[in-house]
Order: sequence, then C-alpha cells, then structure tokens
Amino acid sequence: MKAVVFKGDYEVAVEEVDEPEIEHPNDVIVDITTSCICGSDLHMYEGRTAAEPGIIFGHENMGVISDVGEAVSTLEEGDRVVLPFNVSCGFCQNCEEGYTGFCTNVNPGFAGGAYGYVAMGPYPGGQAEKLRVPYADHNALKLPEGDVHEDSFSLLADIFPTGWHGTRLANLQPGESVAIFGAGPVGLMAAYSAKLQGASEIYSVDRVPSRLELAEQHCDAHAINFDEGDPVEQIISEHGGEVDKGVDAVGYQALDPEETSKGDDYAYNPAKENPAVVINNLIQVVRPTGELGIPGLYVPEDPGAPDDMAAQGRLGIDFGKLFEKGQALATGQCNVKSYNRYLRDMIIEGRADPSWVVSHRVDLDQAPEMYEMFDDREAQDEAVTKVLLEP
Repeated sequence: MKAVVFKGDYEVAVEEVDEPEIEHPNDVIVDITTSCICGSDLHMYEGRTAAEPGIIFGHENMGVISDVGEAVSTLEEGDRVVLPFNVSCGFCQNCEEGYTGFCTNVNPGFAGGAYGYVAMGPYPGGQAEKLRVPYADHNALKLPEGDVHEDSFSLLADIFPTGWHGTRLANLQPGESVAIFGAGPVGLMAAYSAKLQGASEIYSVDRVPSRLELAEQHCDAHAINFDEGDPVEQIISEHGGEVDKGVDAVGYQALDPEETSKGDDYAYNPAKENPAVVINNLIQVVRPTGELGIPGLYVPEDPGAPDDMAAQGRLGIDFGKLFEKGQALATGQCNVKSYNRYLRDMIIEGRADPSWVVSHRVDLDQAPEMYEMFDDREAQDEAVTKVLLEP
C-alpha cells in the first residue's frame, strides 16, 4: 500500500510499504478515507525530535473497517469509524479513570501511545491506505454511514478534542474571558470551543493574518497580532484588565515577540524562539487566582533548541509570579475519548461544525508538497491551516 514515510529533516515521501495485518484478536484493519496532517507532525518533519527515518506518519485518522479480529465484539466490517490519536488499552488504571492519553500498557516506559509518532509506541501512522487499530472495541468511535460530515468528523481524532481539552484544563466557565495563544489548528479549535462553551470575550494571539481572520470570523475572537506590540499589553488594554483564563496552544517552538517583526516569514526559526514565552505571557495576562490550560506540546528533549537548557526540556518559567498570583496550571496531551463522543453528537445535531478550519483536501500523493506548504505557514500564495489527505 501507499504511505507517507519520514525520510529525514524536511523530507517525506509517498512509498510502497507492507499492508497491516490483524496481529491480535481485538485488532481491526481500517481502510483510511481521511488522514490529517497535524502541526505536531511538523516537529518531526523539521528535525525537532528524535524521530528516525522510516516512520509512517499520521495520528489523525478515520475510515471504514475492512477486517475484524475474532475477539472484537462491538464492531464489524463496513463500520465507519474515527480513531483517537491516543492508542490506549482501556483497562490500566489511567484508562479506567479516563486518562487515555496516559495509558501505561501500550507503550511501556512512556505514559501514552499514538499512531505514527516518535517515542509513542510501535504503531504505524494512518497517512496511508490502511491502518491497524489495536484494542479496537475501546479505541474506535462509530460514525454515521456514508460520507456525511467527513471533514468535521476527521477533526475528532485530535484537534477538536484537543482544543476543547485546552479550555477544560483552564476550567473555563460560561461568561469568563480567555486569552488563547496560538491560532494554528489547535488554537483555533480552542477559541471555537470557548465560543461554544459561552466565554464572554476571547482573545486569539498569533502573527499569521489568515489565522487571526479565521479566529475573528468563526470564533468571535479579538485578534491580537504580536508583531504589532506586546500581546499582554494589547489584551489588558483592550479588555480593561487581566483575563480570567488562558490557554497555551503553541508549545515549545514559540517565537519571542521581541525577536519578530512585520515582513518576517512565518516559518519557525530557532534563533527567534523562546520556549517559555507563552507560559510567561499567560502568567502575566491572567488575573490572580486564574487558571492556565497548556495543551501545547512540550518535549523532554529538543535537538534543535535555541539553548542547552531548552534542549533538555527545561524552561525559564516565572514561577514566582505564578505563585504570587495564586494561579493554577494544568497540562498534558488530550484524553480524546473523554470528549470525542460528545463532540461527534454536537456535529451530528448541528450544534458544532469545525470544518471551517480545513483549508485543503488532497490526494495522498500530494503529501510531500502539502508538508512543505504547511511548514511555510503563509510563505506560499495559499494560506494553509488544516490539510486532509485522501488515500
């Protein structure tokens, strides 16, 4: 079958690889109909992880079941399903308590597993024609038959639940104000989730104009372009004080506003990065006793870090100010199964439609071109927010 294979820094290729097979009685094989390119795929693509050539990318997957293991009891051939990016067993202590992003069985020595991602277990990704799904009764979420809501349902694998998770980590309540740093796909979904949950004011912070326009148009957010000045000062001035809650949807490759200016390209440049800048901005802009949700990706090792400390996953966080303000902080990857069933039903009933974040749906063969375009942000003529691959 065809699959997107990591070849090295800034290079992926669509190659012929072996088709997956049933390896355990509770496995299913899914014929992929849609697989998304994620911003966290770019971390590997850019050489900012320990990923080695040969990984089949793709942790945001959906499709139709074509083969079923003999122990599978709730699924059958022909079922249309979407898969959480988390691979989880369903019966370890963390899974039983709802923390499926931190399953201790699927990836020994590391809390959590995922398809097609470095250090996340032996699970090939789904940017391919087929995917093996382990613990299928637990991991697969059934969808209506046909192709209705295909774009929206594909986002249930990761970015819609992860954006929602960011607001829940911050304990956002109806009527509260929130600052969301990052207007990439997860940041946009966090802003959209804040709107759905009844936030009174939403501030979306980024520097890519097309992304900020989407936040304004679809999330009723106030756009804050940090190329135009200190984002903390902009938000406090516009809001009339500090906000109630904050979300970091950027992670460790955050650009320092003091190092960027209008006219710069939008590709990440390690020389202009400050891995702690977003967390520190949130500490400043959120009111005393407010809460910070941090779904943005941080890693224990960063080969391309701007300094030795950051290379070890250590950040210069203003913890004294956090303590002084009595703020709470929560982080960690999304437990997709905590949210995906409910978000699916909101989509089915017309209460939510996140498909507006999708900018491209292309054939699998176009993956190398789309990785390059996505990595360039707005350096191309065509703005790229979310890319869906169709095998």
